[in-house]
Amino acid sequence: MKIKIKNNIYWVGKTDWELRTFHGYEYSTHRGSSYNSYLIKEDKIALIDTVWKPFSKEFVENLASEIDLNKIDYVIANHAEIDHSGALPELMELIPDKPVYCTENGIRSLKGHYHKDWNFKPIKTGMRLSLGSKELVFIEAPMLHWPDSMFVYLTGDNVLFSNDAFGQHYANEYLFNDKVDQCELFQEAIKYYANILTPFSPLVKKKIEEFISLNLPLDIICTSHGVIWRDNPIQIVEKYMKWADNYAENQITLIYDTMWDGTKRMAEHIAKGIKQADRDVTVKLYNVSLSDKNDIVTEIFKSKGILIGSPTINRGILSAIAGLQEEIRGLGFKKKKTAAFGTYGWSGESVKMLTEGLKSAGFEVVNDGIKALWNPDNKSLEECITFGKSFVELCK
Repeated sequence: MKIKIKNNIYWVGKTDWELRTFHGYEYSTHRGSSYNSYLIKEDKIALIDTVWKPFSKEFVENLASEIDLNKIDYVIANHAEIDHSGALPELMELIPDKPVYCTENGIRSLKGHYHKDWNFKPIKTGMRLSLGSKELVFIEAPMLHWPDSMFVYLTGDNVLFSNDAFGQHYANEYLFNDKVDQCELFQEAIKYYANILTPFSPLVKKKIEEFISLNLPLDIICTSHGVIWRDNPIQIVEKYMKWADNYAENQITLIYDTMWDGTKRMAEHIAKGIKQADRDVTVKLYNVSLSDKNDIVTEIFKSKGILIGSPTINRGILSAIAGLQEEIRGLGFKKKKTAAFGTYGWSGESVKMLTEGLKSAGFEVVNDGIKALWNPDNKSLEECITFGKSFVELCK
């Protein structure tokens, strides 16, 4: 099925309603996703990206029902990751001599994935490819979010094909941003940014500023996942600029795991102290073992302060917390205040280990944390309330 985007631009992708995890099991997709491929039918015909490998046969069959594949003049590969390029081998078997335009890194990645020596045409920022009365303008976008990533801009129609930038894992029947539930859309957009693009925030700002400096009019942003931004597309660009600038709301998030509810009770009383000190701050609590890790990462991204807790077990911390710490270490959050808490029975290393992990992840640790023996008594819980109050002050 093809859907008209504007003039001679058509969506020829795949909506994946059943998808619930992405990147293996690294990213939760509660609302599914889409793999957006675009066909431009001017004097010359260009195909921009394909779909994920499991849908490759379906994609090529559907594409062949819309156009004689031999009439495709250019194949554009904005990104070599298999959710974008997965149908290329199936397609290129049928049109083996057609040129494939991508970055130098894209050539290396595609050869690494598929071990094929297609008719590759390397691009550089500013290069143009004529479609007749309109042109495709190439813009390299390394590390947004792979070294090979790039954007393509179509003159005349003022459309940016942005690949993974500005996207969301969000399956929907409407395709366009003005047709979908706005709360759902922006929930998925900020989750996508927090979990995928946070490490590259300085590059995000730089690339957006570079695009703005080109003075190209922008009417539509065609992403590789989720909605197409046709109604006020600059709104998502503005969101990205905010999110890329050490984003934080007036929120403190407590993240913990617990064995016999002792650390849980500490979290609840620390939260009580936070609210007593500041009624306006949003406080959220997450038990890591019972929560989706990508949702937790999104809340960390939104928070100005994060408190992490675990009991001590075998001179260490519980595995769910350890896994989350590794996850956030790689994301490289900046300018967020933090501290640790936890219960113990005899050795009590967890708070120190959590603190060291937070420091290595780049968080601003504001104190040595707090720990309580066994199941916290009333005195310990009062200390947790006081700890919460003091943390609010340290977050100001």
